[in-house]
Amino acid sequence: MTQIDNSTDTATPITLPRKQLFDLPEGIIYLDGNSLGPLVKGVDARVRAVILDDWREQLIRAWNTAGWMEQSVKVGNLIAPIIGAASGSVVMGDTLSIKLFQALCAGLTMRPERKVILSDSGNFPSDLYIAQGLVNLKNAGYVLHIVAAEEVADCLRRQSDEIAVVMLTEVDYRSGRLHDMQEITALAHAGGAVTIWDLAHSAGALPISLTATGAEFAVGCTYKYLNGGPGAPAFIYVRPDLTETVEPALSGWLGHAEPFAFETTYRPARSIERMRVGTPAVIQMTALEEALKVWDGVDLAEIRRASIALSTLFIAEVTRRCPQLVLASPADPAHRGSQVSFAFEQGYAFMQALIDHGVIGDFRAPNLMRFGITPLYLDRHDILQAVETIETIWANKLWQQQRYQTAQKVT
Repeated sequence: MTQIDNSTDTATPITLPRKQLFDLPEGIIYLDGNSLGPLVKGVDARVRAVILDDWREQLIRAWNTAGWMEQSVKVGNLIAPIIGAASGSVVMGDTLSIKLFQALCAGLTMRPERKVILSDSGNFPSDLYIAQGLVNLKNAGYVLHIVAAEEVADCLRRQSDEIAVVMLTEVDYRSGRLHDMQEITALAHAGGAVTIWDLAHSAGALPISLTATGAEFAVGCTYKYLNGGPGAPAFIYVRPDLTETVEPALSGWLGHAEPFAFETTYRPARSIERMRVGTPAVIQMTALEEALKVWDGVDLAEIRRASIALSTLFIAEVTRRCPQLVLASPADPAHRGSQVSFAFEQGYAFMQALIDHGVIGDFRAPNLMRFGITPLYLDRHDILQAVETIETIWANKLWQQQRYQTAQKVT
């Protein structure tokens, strides 16, 4: 996978979805796979097996007999083709925040003479928090410089000799706006900066080629489009020419060259395993490993074509039937990921009413209703039925009911 296809041509026949591979609740149209993917069939049986056959029967022996110790790299190699990366360049474990912290520390170490971390205001807040925390921790003159998304390229042209690391999320979690990874990475490299891409809203949603772009690092979660389940482990990618030399700031036990030598001094593994930290969550990793089977034989370019066709239909129908809902995503599908957002002042209550009527999306403050377009299990019929429900909610002002006014902890 070396070429990115963001074509808007929808003439090619679409063989998706693979809805029969998912355990979806009856009567529900699920438009929130951009936040939490649904259960893949077979995951429950596989998890049960690892609990009963491996953990119960093998006990601690299962670290060897069931291959638990190798699982982080094995599953990383399953993720690699989905993000256009080489085998041996991706490893699993920990959370996205931890993997981002590792990448950011490593990137700054690679450019010791520079002090600026460049990001944009559309980045996921947690990424910005991690960067802010690291700046405070180092207390060495580092600066987190945040600009508007559309100003990133110009900033790289103007301040290239000051920027150490460019840290961006490819797809904006609110609007679905899509960065041009190829262009920005090229600009960063031209100015001598290191790039870190957060692929949380990209992996499994659109074609990516980390090999072709040459980015030094990428991180991502696996519970969204990759359907790994709540709390599924994150991944980190390191460009292959750096895997033997990059400095891991979190020098954990399992990143050691010989963990069971129990040396008192840290020696990092001479592979992507140096980016491992602590004991992997075996049960959760197993769920992810099983869920990734739905990607066998899937062409990410086909996913992209189907996503564009379905999201274009969704936007057109919602706009026609409910013109008061304002499109907050780029109208041009080449400039957005695989989600569509509409703004409405009472968006939270509207979404609660919609969920109550069998169409699940989600809400992001202050006024955005988000809809994930996931072609693995959504088709044209689902989209049109969802729009009919949206129209019903709007026409009958159902969001005004008192039961939809109280905000829950998770929106």
